[in-house]
Amino acid sequence: MNRQELEHLIRAAGSITSCRDIVVLGSQAILAAFPNAPEELLVSMEADVYPLEAPELADLIDGSIGEISPFHNTFGYYAHGVGPGTAVLPSGWKERLVRVEGPGTSGVVGWCVSPPDLAVSKLIAGRDKDIAFVRSMLLHTLVEASTLRELAGELPEDQARLLLARLRRVL
Repeated sequence: MNRQELEHLIRAAGSITSCRDIVVLGSQAILAAFPNAPEELLVSMEADVYPLEAPELADLIDGSIGEISPFHNTFGYYAHGVGPGTAVLPSGWKERLVRVEGPGTSGVVGWCVSPPDLAVSKLIAGRDKDIAFVRSMLLHTLVEASTLRELAGELPEDQARLLLARLRRVL
């Protein structure tokens, strides 16, 4: 997925839900801070999204522009309607959201998790693809290990330990 496609999904999600603010979780949030992110970080054709003020409308997104929808078949990418609790994030994540707005969003604003918060979420999820994603983020200096260590302080103790253990394995 590229930045233009992400903006298209943000616009479509806003249109479907009649909501102006759309939160983007998951790997494609990287496009907010790094529109020209390394290719290996852009392989997913899915963006995890929900309306900021009406997360209960996420199912509407799934049904309209989700996987195997006419939208997906037409454009080759899709939105996955999720909820605020889908990703484990540091407590201050909302203060670090990265704004995506422009001609491609037609007045809808995308609020993407910041690269460090995204890396924390991926390390806690711990799937092979998540670990590889964070390794690439670190390799390309899109995040710093020291920042991720600091964010451990915004997590419950058990998740902080898990984050730090997985970060050590990545380094």
